[in-house]
Amino acid sequence: MARARLPFRRPISRRATEGPLAASRPFVRALGMVVVVLFGAWLGLLAVGSVRTTVGPMDTTMTLRPSLSGGTKINVSPLGALELDSHHAPVRLDVDVDRLDPVRSQALVQHPERLAGLEDEVTSDVASGTRELALRSCVAVVTGATALGLAVYRRPRRALAAGGLALALLAASGVGAYATWNPKSVLEPKFSGLLSSAPSVVGDARSIVSDFDVYQQELARLVTNVTRLYDATSTLPVYSPDPATLRVLHVSDIHLNPAAWHIIGSLVEQYDIDVIIDSGDTMDHGAAVENSFLDPIADLGVPYVWVRGNHDSAVTQKYLGNKKRFKNVHVLDEGRAVSVGGLRIAGIGDPQFTPDRTGPEQAEDVESVAGRTLAAALREQQRSGTPADIAVAHEPEAAKETDGEVPLVLAGHVHHRQNEVLKGGTRLMIEGSTGGGGLRAVQNKKPEQVLASVLYLDRSTRRLQAWDEITLGGLGLTTAEVSRHLPERKPAPASPSPTAPTPSP
Repeated sequence: MARARLPFRRPISRRATEGPLAASRPFVRALGMVVVVLFGAWLGLLAVGSVRTTVGPMDTTMTLRPSLSGGTKINVSPLGALELDSHHAPVRLDVDVDRLDPVRSQALVQHPERLAGLEDEVTSDVASGTRELALRSCVAVVTGATALGLAVYRRPRRALAAGGLALALLAASGVGAYATWNPKSVLEPKFSGLLSSAPSVVGDARSIVSDFDVYQQELARLVTNVTRLYDATSTLPVYSPDPATLRVLHVSDIHLNPAAWHIIGSLVEQYDIDVIIDSGDTMDHGAAVENSFLDPIADLGVPYVWVRGNHDSAVTQKYLGNKKRFKNVHVLDEGRAVSVGGLRIAGIGDPQFTPDRTGPEQAEDVESVAGRTLAAALREQQRSGTPADIAVAHEPEAAKETDGEVPLVLAGHVHHRQNEVLKGGTRLMIEGSTGGGGLRAVQNKKPEQVLASVLYLDRSTRRLQAWDEITLGGLGLTTAEVSRHLPERKPAPASPSPTAPTPSP
């Protein structure tokens, strides 16, 4: 009896039964491969991706690290770090300064003529170390990604694919770094760090008042140490002011903080300051009982140019204008100009005195009127053949009225920094509070920073060449930062092609 034959049925595929889950598996596998490649490459760099190399008189360790912002970081442990915005790529170059070789350092001291070639030596050392680091990093990422891929997938083909992808990723990062390389970043370094000489603990407001002399001395020492360390980086090809360069210290809004005088004194000594310009609000209430606070100005040893702020009264201005008491002080008002320290400086006091709530209210445009008065004085000085190099006003709104009449105008009042080139070509530089908001800052939950700037001007042209922004932690903080900045250079117009000379007969 013949057996009945059943109809043939195709086997149901496993993928069809899994539905959307199967469709998502390629994405999951790709994501897993990316994780393995990145993690393996990072482990490889962490394990063997660094080189020890000599840079000038220093022994350093160079390492590549994953980073979203890129750049270069020079660590001078435990003092702090020097950060450069050198490139934009997903890798950062870390340079750890391990030690300063005493033999090579002493050789530089004993033979100063070697300093002339130090820049070339440092450049050559960095280039050599970077090439070795690039080669070692390639080996590190390939080894790390391949080893992790073999441990995860247990298939040599998958592991080799992970190593190849890691190498491609590092190569793409290198191309990105090369394409975005900014050699001028070394001209604007940023130093930050925690210095051991700074005060570690500051108590409540009562202890601050009782031990304020100790605090202000430590804060002044903090400025001294940070500027010395900043000077130690001069072996890099940074902007180095010529000894003939005019150095101007811009301070503002001290607001009766006695620590400010110690900080200013330290900056005057460290930077060899020629002129101090104070854009006002040195006092808090402008009362006669506060006048003795100004006495340390006479001992600073350099000319002190001052304009009245809205917290400085006519009593304050009269006290500072006493030439028998303050031989180095120059009070400017109503557009008056003075030649001091190789510069011509004009200024005007703030027309408002806000602590006096009993006086008549000022018109809303009083600051603009003061600014126009200063601008008119600048034009008159220009016509008389004695143009001003710098103008000073306390309120930024008054300072803006001088646009086009002077190359540089300084202001304060707002307790934060601002730097801009106005439409007429005048650069407006607004300084923050050099007193960290004053003694009342102890009442705030977050202390204000102590801010000041050192301006470098060419002695012959009296134009701004560069400036350093100095930022210190306020009461109870021990941070310090010095940032170098250069003015933007406008591109020079293209010169016409030289005409070929006419042949002689």
